[in-house]
Amino acid sequence: MAYNEALANRVREFLAEVPQIEVEEKEMFAVLNFMVNGKTCVCVSNENLMLRFDPDLQEELSQHTGYETMLMKGKTYKGYCYITPEGFKQKKDFAYLINLCLDYNKVSKKNKKAKTTKTTRH
Repeated sequence: MAYNEALANRVREFLAEVPQIEVEEKEMFAVLNFMVNGKTCVCVSNENLMLRFDPDLQEELSQHTGYETMLMKGKTYKGYCYITPEGFKQKKDFAYLINLCLDYNKVSKKNKKAKTTKTTRH
């Protein structure tokens, strides 16, 4: 697998302690996506955490140890970032980061799903 299983277990254990949420795991693009209440919340990508958080916190979070901007096709994605292992070694830092994601998850919108075409057979 392309993601760190020990880190994935750490995320699982943390989320299992959070009351009144529904967690679903999806492997996508060599990343393990933890969806909370139907929305992307936090992912494990290789050795890193990939966070989804309030875009208004981008500048503040960019000062966190291990922060890396999320770039796709040359575009910066606000409200998303990677945190390398040195940024979540400490239990308090790990909890802070996951809680940022959980807080945003409460108010974020679901990603739009691709439209599917219904096939009718005769």
